[in-house]
This record gives sequence, structure tokens and C-alpha cells, in this order.
Amino acid sequence: MVKLNIVIDFLLAHKFLLTVLVIMLISLTKRLIVSKIRGDVAFLSEGQRKWMSRTKNSSFIIIVVILFLLWQTEISKFALSVTAIAIAFVVASKEIILCFTGSIQRASSRSFVIGDWIEVGKLCGEVIEHNLMATVIQEIDLHHGQYHYTGKTVTFPNSMFFSYAVKNLNFMKRYVYHSFSITVVEFVNLYPLFPALTSKIEAHCEDFFEVATRYNNIIERHAGVDLPGPEPHIHIHSGPAGEQMVHIMIFCPTERATHLEQHIREDFMIAYHEAFPKAAETSA
Repeated sequence: MVKLNIVIDFLLAHKFLLTVLVIMLISLTKRLIVSKIRGDVAFLSEGQRKWMSRTKNSSFIIIVVILFLLWQTEISKFALSVTAIAIAFVVASKEIILCFTGSIQRASSRSFVIGDWIEVGKLCGEVIEHNLMATVIQEIDLHHGQYHYTGKTVTFPNSMFFSYAVKNLNFMKRYVYHSFSITVVEFVNLYPLFPALTSKIEAHCEDFFEVATRYNNIIERHAGVDLPGPEPHIHIHSGPAGEQMVHIMIFCPTERATHLEQHIREDFMIAYHEAFPKAAETSA
């Protein structure tokens, strides 16, 4: 007991050494817990990612609290004696403060959790980690009409939550309103092609139509608005040079969106070539 008191007195007298020991001990404990959570699996589940993120955030908070309690006397003296330096420090650390407050804003608004698909500015991806300073996502190529992972991991500061709106795209993980356009240069009447084209689209979507209808109803109830139904939608508008833009929208499983688009484009091209052979030859 006497030796223990001697060791404690020694560490309290040498706070820098105690600080290093505390950081090392908590860091090693965090590494051990994270490795236990990860295990030997090749791919992490959403539950594992959540617990790993909680462990990292908790260890960081514990370190900050312990260091504050350990050095509070020195911090108080420093704050009272060098107020000007403290003000300069706040100004210089503006981005860090914004990151902290951005993290608080995210937590209070519950805008997303680990595993959600989000869009912040031009960044789109699945959230794999978030902490007090930054958010990490696996990038998804949504801006080019694709829904696959690009293989890039993006880390952005939480201060971006004050500059850009956070769009939660979590419903798009299973089903998506997939839109695309087909350009027709020649000015011809395309409306007679639509009934047959609609029938072919419905045939492509027949195997999942019932599930899509139920999922569409779930999204409507959750959002509280009347959304477009799961049926295919086709309409035409004119382009800048007078060309016709055939706009098609389908509600389909996310992983099949690109594949279905190619089939529908093929169906339209075949129907267009059969209905307007001269126009098709002129365009070619």
C-alpha cells in the first residue's frame, strides 16, 4: 500500500509522464477492443462498424476528460493569464470548432447513421465511420446514373454539414427511381411507340413489381408525401437544338437499374428503327 501511494504521488508530481501513460493505456485498450470486434472476417457488417466507431469515439472522449481533469489547474491559470492567446487560439482553431459543432448538429438531427447512403455536396456514398472531427464514406457513383461503389474512401470534415445540405439516400439502397433520357435528333411523332414500349418495360419489371409496389408504399408512408408509383413513366421534352428528349423513369431494384436501362434503350431503338426506317438511316 505504501509503495502504491509512492507511485501515485510520483505520477501526480510528473504529470507529463502520467499523461503519456494514460494515452498509451487507453489507446492499447481501444486497439484490443476494436480487434476483438473486427475478428477475422474479410468484410465488416454494419453492427461491427457501429461498435468500432463507438469504441473509437468513447476512447477519445475519455482521454480528453482525463487530460482535462489532470491539467485543469494549469489550464485555468493559463486561461486567466493569457486571455489574448486564448482568443487567438479560438480564431485559429475555427475549423476544428466547426467540426465539433457539426458533429453535434449531426447527432442532434439524426440525419444519418452508419450504413446509410448520404449525399453531401458532390459527395455520395455509404457511411462507414463518423467521429467528432470527420465522416468517412465509401463513394458511390450516383451522379452518372450508376449505383455501384467506386472503390474510393472519402473522408470529409464535419464542418461541411454547415455548408451543404445532407441528403439521406438510405431508401435507394434497395429500390430507386431510376431516370434516363434518350435523344432523338429527327422530329417525328414518337407517341405511337409508347404503348408498346410501356408494355415491354412492364415485362422487364414483372418479376419484382409486387415487391416494388409494397416498397413504394413504405417510402410514401415514411416520407408523408404522394410519390410517383412503381409504374414506368415516359414523357418527351425538347432539347436546346430542337431535338426530342425521351425521358423514362422506372422504380426498380438498385442493383438492376443500369441493366434494365440498357434493355429499355435497346427496345426503344428497335421500335424506332422499325417505325421510322428513313429517319433512322438519316441519323446513322
